Amino acid sequence: MNLDKYIDEAMKLDASDVHLIPGNKPMLRIARDLVPVQGSKILTPDDMFEIYDYLVKGNVDKDEVFNTTRRLDMSYVYKDIRLRVNISLSDEVPIVTMRLIKNELPTYESLGVPDIVRRMTYQPQGLILVTGKTNSGKTTTLNALINYINENQNKKILTLENPVEYKHHSKKSLIVQKEVGKGRDSLTFSDGVKNSLREDCDILVIGEIRDKTTMEAAIEMAESGHLVIGTLHTKSCAETIDRMINFYEVRDQASIKYLLSALLKLVVSQRLLKGTDGKLVLVPEVMVVDNIVAGIIRKEKLSVSEIEDAIQSNLEKGSIGLINSLAELFVDDKITLEQAKAQIEEKNIETLNRTIMQLKIKKGK
Repeated sequence: MNLDKYIDEAMKLDASDVHLIPGNKPMLRIARDLVPVQGSKILTPDDMFEIYDYLVKGNVDKDEVFNTTRRLDMSYVYKDIRLRVNISLSDEVPIVTMRLIKNELPTYESLGVPDIVRRMTYQPQGLILVTGKTNSGKTTTLNALINYINENQNKKILTLENPVEYKHHSKKSLIVQKEVGKGRDSLTFSDGVKNSLREDCDILVIGEIRDKTTMEAAIEMAESGHLVIGTLHTKSCAETIDRMINFYEVRDQASIKYLLSALLKLVVSQRLLKGTDGKLVLVPEVMVVDNIVAGIIRKEKLSVSEIEDAIQSNLEKGSIGLINSLAELFVDDKITLEQAKAQIEEKNIETLNRTIMQLKIKKGK
């Protein structure tokens, strides 16, 4: 199997992912569309086992993880390009998804990340969360922020990732990257977070907060005077708060709400849409946690609509509502009106239309 040939083609066509599935030709993800590799043949089960052996290269720990959990996340380097590789099973045959990681990190400005997110990285302590669904660009945003801190602040940054995607090199900051998993630098995210308390870091970056144990360790780290930046798989700022609280039993939720209201500084929730020029466009929703938002978090019953209203009424402090982002992108001809409407509930369509009209008047369009 000439796996590298598929990666070469992906690099040439600026694909984000390579999909290798038996019974199909190798497929590339290019700006959200799936495109077969030209001139390739249909992959067989034997091809897939060969690809598995080639990627794992006899590594006993990786092989054990795959055979025990039926899945494996790892990195692979080809021509100085790093790829995030996921291997799983379908009908007892390995299937492979490879994400290409660009060597040159885009700046947070070029990504469309609001400036308030960068400014919040100067907080001496607290919790900042970058959230979104799968393939919403969370990792790219996170690494663009790490790179900005590395270039502009004199801090010790410790990252916990599974796997490490972008390789950072110390610039103005001192940076340590750890890979999480069996046979790697740290067995679990929570182990890595707990140990970071002894490593004298200023900023801890957690690649994914996926359970209560990691959440508790992150909160303890933030409480002890560190800045913690992490990601969660949630689709909005309000859902992020709800998810964090629901990691805990009902009897513990009042105390965790109090802690979150004090420690949480900012949540940025992002989506990626295919723009009118065929390129992906970032749609950010940003929640700056001020006294009003903190008060809503502490309430006995969390109200999603109250959080959304608080974001909307807190624009002067840097918060950005989803509707505002969509309206701005439409008025600037970056997305269509249909795309904007598809991202919100029917009850908010009128608000979107009103916001668009206000923006057009403001911009003289």
